[in-house]
Amino acid sequence: MTFYDLKTIPAGAQMSKVVAESRDFDRRDCLWVALPPNIRNSGLPDVDYIDTENFLILPIDFSTGTLEVDIYTTLAHDAQPEDRGFSGLAYHIDEDLKNFESVYIRGTNGLKENPPAPRNARGIQYFAFPDAKFDFLRENFPGVYEAPANLGLNEWISLKLEVNDKGVTSFVNGEKVLVVDGSLCKTTSGRVGLRVDIGTEAYFSNLSVSHSS
Repeated sequence: MTFYDLKTIPAGAQMSKVVAESRDFDRRDCLWVALPPNIRNSGLPDVDYIDTENFLILPIDFSTGTLEVDIYTTLAHDAQPEDRGFSGLAYHIDEDLKNFESVYIRGTNGLKENPPAPRNARGIQYFAFPDAKFDFLRENFPGVYEAPANLGLNEWISLKLEVNDKGVTSFVNGEKVLVVDGSLCKTTSGRVGLRVDIGTEAYFSNLSVSHSS
């Protein structure tokens, strides 16, 4: 197992369409990750944000096994009404950032926030870049790649992904919430990233990466 406490940015990490820094937050040292001002102010949807390559990439190769991290999700001061507090993990990121897959939460859609339907069924999402983003999946496979999750904004949650040759099983605070039978990604190995999206600032702590034997 490889463990990153994320008190500082790991040596060799790479930022892709995000900014990141060490912060003392909520009585723990952790990493703050958000979109940079140029994207927040004038970025283009589906090019600079919305299921694009917005992550802090860690220098570790991963194929199958378990990823687990603590995340605290907040809305940015400039968040728009449609922003949901998007944060999570990306994996199987290839060298050119052309392919990866990801599971992320939508904080305002968590059941603890009592969102209206259908948002209450959209607390956690799987997608694969570039051809299987959330809107394509929602339109063509409703309810298959997103699910309810008992979470909310402004709290620490544990996100765990069990990745195998067939897909990924996702857990929030130990509760199984989403099972994807069949990866939609063109890559089967690659790097791991701490991912955020528009209108979101997130804090990450205690990432563990376990490889299948």
